[in-house]
Amino acid sequence: MKYISTRGGLEPQLFSDVLLEGLAPDGGLALPESLPHVSSETLESWRGLSYDALAANVLSLFATDIPFSTLQGMTHQAYQPQLFRSELIVPLRPLMNGLSLLGLSEGPTLAFKDMAMQFLGQAFPHILQAKGTTLNILGATSGDTGSAAEYAMRGKSALAVYMLSPHGRMSAFQRAQMYSLQDPNIHNIAVRGVFDEAQDIVKALSSDLEFKNRYRLGAVNSINWGRIAAQIVYYFQGWLQATTGPGQLVSFAVPTGNFGNILSGHLARQMGLPIRRLVLATNENNVLEEFFSSGLYRPRTPAQTLATSSPSMDISRASNFERFVFDLVDRDPKRVTALWQQLSTEGAFDLSALHARLNSEFGFVAGVSTHQDRLHTIRRVFNETGVLIDPHTADGVKVAEQFVEPGIPMVVLETALPAKFTETIEEALGQPAPLPPGLEDLESLPQRFTVLPCDVASVRDYIVEHAQAHPS
Repeated sequence: MKYISTRGGLEPQLFSDVLLEGLAPDGGLALPESLPHVSSETLESWRGLSYDALAANVLSLFATDIPFSTLQGMTHQAYQPQLFRSELIVPLRPLMNGLSLLGLSEGPTLAFKDMAMQFLGQAFPHILQAKGTTLNILGATSGDTGSAAEYAMRGKSALAVYMLSPHGRMSAFQRAQMYSLQDPNIHNIAVRGVFDEAQDIVKALSSDLEFKNRYRLGAVNSINWGRIAAQIVYYFQGWLQATTGPGQLVSFAVPTGNFGNILSGHLARQMGLPIRRLVLATNENNVLEEFFSSGLYRPRTPAQTLATSSPSMDISRASNFERFVFDLVDRDPKRVTALWQQLSTEGAFDLSALHARLNSEFGFVAGVSTHQDRLHTIRRVFNETGVLIDPHTADGVKVAEQFVEPGIPMVVLETALPAKFTETIEEALGQPAPLPPGLEDLESLPQRFTVLPCDVASVRDYIVEHAQAHPS
């Protein structure tokens, strides 16, 4: 299988090549030339597989340049029960009112990002060793990507991580998870701005091809295709757990910020997984909800991007949205390029003429959740079921309930454990969220990070000072 760019300027490349690249040289994002199809028979043959075995089977459809036995070794190392708080790796638990919760936050950093990062932590060193090169990973995080990437890459040879985060906009637990790491290959950079601005810096430096090549810049944000591919696995796992036989429909509700999580569900559906609906849940930063409700895409400015109690979703310009629009405009790279040029000059584009296809062809519906909704949902779910959910998952539950259909399981994707957002849990329940064993003293550990202005030049200078240039 080979990969192309959403903007048409990338010669078809193999999985290993796009894994190291991140953003394509033309500014677009990598996608397969065509998606593999999973037949009903194949899907049934996967029923009962362990998570690491299922991951090897699904990822082998995308990483055709890596031997299957090698992939098996990677997924076995990535998805070990001792790294996760569940033998199942991804457990499915019933909630109420036709809803179930897919536990994606059992990994080392208590967030769904671990599901892909643990695989990348195995894949990157393998590919770098095979190519005899190094990689400086440049990323931006609104809270969970950073810690998941850093825990997966810490101490790995030939790898360094430069992670940008919005100064003062993450929870205390999220900051402690990242900033307490003392590994020399981990660099935490707190920029004085919002996530969208940090993400723009990453894209600007990744688009500077001379700088990118000289300093061997790669990505772990969900602009990296490996992240998306690894996340497809848990949609298959969720479907297999929620059904008993072939062809049964399942809906998935997904709290959405940068659109990578729900994009993986879209791709799984395009591959033949029997998904009825993809329920997109946003917080008050509802740019994507507006698009899926109207066809108008109108990102907000950094000043208009609200700081909310589900901070990992405080995003206005979702990177992975471009990959979906590529499908929506029938994979026409010229049209995608024109739309993003229009976005840069006019601040919006209107695809309302295609709006009917969003639900009828692609299965998307959308809704919004507010701070009061989150508090109410956390309280109600806890009182009715005894299950404690985090604020982002609460957004998913609140919106999911609007779209439950008789006889069709509604699976809500958990995004993080409540311990990461204990201030909001305390506001909802009057008591803090319990901390997992071994993490009780995390916030008291020494923290190491650098605060920089939110501009490209400052981050570029930091990388030049700390990274080793690649010999030309």
